Formats: sequence, C-alpha cells, structure tokens
Amino acid sequence: MKLHLSCETSHNLFTAHGDGYVAVGGERHERPVVVVAEAVFTDWQPPGFDALTEAHFDYFLALKPAVLLFGTGARQRFPHPGLYRSLIAAGVGVEFMCTPAVCRTYNILLAEGRRVAAAVLL
Repeated sequence: MKLHLSCETSHNLFTAHGDGYVAVGGERHERPVVVVAEAVFTDWQPPGFDALTEAHFDYFLALKPAVLLFGTGARQRFPHPGLYRSLIAAGVGVEFMCTPAVCRTYNILLAEGRRVAAAVLL
C-alpha cells in the first residue's frame, strides 16, 4: 500500500509498506529498521520477535523518543513487559502494533510535531 503525504517536509516518513518491506522516503527496506524524524537506522537487527532481548529495547534510550511505535510484523504481538522496562522507567510511551499500523501512526504523530520513533520488524 502506498501512503501519500499531504504536506511538504524534510523529515523521514513512511511512503509505502507491503509484504516483507517498508519504504521510508521512497527507499525500500526489507530488514528491520528504526525511523526517527532525522534519521533511518539499519544497525538494529534483532533476529526476530521471539528472540527480542532487553538490549534490543535499550537501543532506543539514546534516541530519547517520547513515544516508541513497535511494528511486530503482519500481526500485532506483545513482548514480555520486562524486556522494555528501561523505556517505561525513562518515561517513554511504548505501543505495539502490526507494521502497517505503525507506518500510518508514525506519520501522523510526526506531522503533529511529536518526538516519535518507529521500530519495524518485517
């Protein structure tokens, strides 16, 4: 599905998503990706949802988002809360959604001026 932007921006926005990929600013990503307004990170590479560890969530502390949107793939899943305890302690809101919902929600929150990060598993 292609997503269309209704205003000009220099920030990173999701422009499409589909089976096994997301696109940010027209660039296709077929591996896990982290997106914030100013950057796209491809160095965050958990082996899969079931292999997530605390370290995979601690990665986001340095980004200092107000909200982390976590795309869990084609369906919504929830990890054990102990894995992301450090984010909660730091005051970061954490939401788990299917990846298409993360793409849409991230674009909306960014347009509202929120400090949002999106982590996408495919």
